[in-house]
Amino acid sequence: MAAAGEEGWRQRLVVVGGGVAGALVAKSLQFDSDVTLIDSKEYFEIPWAELRTMVEPSFGKRTVINHEDYLNNVRIIASKAVNISSTDVYTEDGCQVPYDYLVIATGHLDHVPKTKPERLNQYQSEYEKIKAARSILIVGGGPTGVELAGEIAVDFPDKKVTLVHSGPRLMEFIGPNASNKTLDWLRAKGVEVKLERSVNLQSLSAGSGKYQTSAGEMIEADCHFLCIGKPLGSSWLKGTTLEANLDKNGRLMVDEHLRVKGHKNIFAIGDITDIQEIKQGFLAQQHASKAAKNLQILLAGGNESKMVTYKPFGSAVAIVSLGRKEGVAQFPFSITMIGRVPGMIKSKDLFVGKTRKQLGLDPNGV
Repeated sequence: MAAAGEEGWRQRLVVVGGGVAGALVAKSLQFDSDVTLIDSKEYFEIPWAELRTMVEPSFGKRTVINHEDYLNNVRIIASKAVNISSTDVYTEDGCQVPYDYLVIATGHLDHVPKTKPERLNQYQSEYEKIKAARSILIVGGGPTGVELAGEIAVDFPDKKVTLVHSGPRLMEFIGPNASNKTLDWLRAKGVEVKLERSVNLQSLSAGSGKYQTSAGEMIEADCHFLCIGKPLGSSWLKGTTLEANLDKNGRLMVDEHLRVKGHKNIFAIGDITDIQEIKQGFLAQQHASKAAKNLQILLAGGNESKMVTYKPFGSAVAIVSLGRKEGVAQFPFSITMIGRVPGMIKSKDLFVGKTRKQLGLDPNGV
């Protein structure tokens, strides 16, 4: 590693992963170092707006953003990272990318197209599927399944929506009060909710539209959406120099400065870390902000003692949209609200304008 401040030298920062955390840290440091972003796709997508885009495909023009539109001083490599050494990152298409500092922000695996036009076409196809269906099955009652059910129930009130969840209550990461209020809201909108059941997707015979639950029930639906947890994006680290830093769940173990333990020049941020807190987008943004500050100190040759620490977010705080105008919120001390007030905070624009502004873009642009 070259000395910081050496004349004519810009230290090389490689960011792997172009999601919420990776995009923000690359944006924050693009003028502090020679930054390379490695991502399997050519764009950043605002994840908490995905479900709105399924019922309103044109919304995606604001929420799916090419990396080059907000990173004007960053080298972008649209390829999967497949290996890492103590000095280089290797990509699926054969690139060997050297680094002085590395940030790993690969979050969860999400099988999406490589280009923005392909992603928008995918949303259009999902919208057409919803529009054509008379009955829809949603598998999974976490925030994704609940929000999708809410979007469909509000925009397509004539559809028969069934939500099946394996747990005893919806959205088990928040308190029972918020869960129960959400259940009441969905049922009032005509959504049939079945708890403590799973769906055998293998039971679907070609063209029958019949799904069997673990309770032996048959559910008829023209289409289904799987809204269950996605696997961590850390499998590529197995067999690399960082394999020993993965915990039993496949998360990277980090210190209080968000550095991978035992590595002074490698950071990990977002969902891939072993930090004991709920994995949420706004917390990934907090990781990125803290890591960027620490990297600025190191890139400038500053003393490590000046680095800021990250303190895990203790209480479960969440706002889940319920269609376009309503929502359910849980604040500290388990204070719960449902209806128009949390809807005013999130549901209308889903923080899209705010997120675009953070990236230096027109909040209302496309």
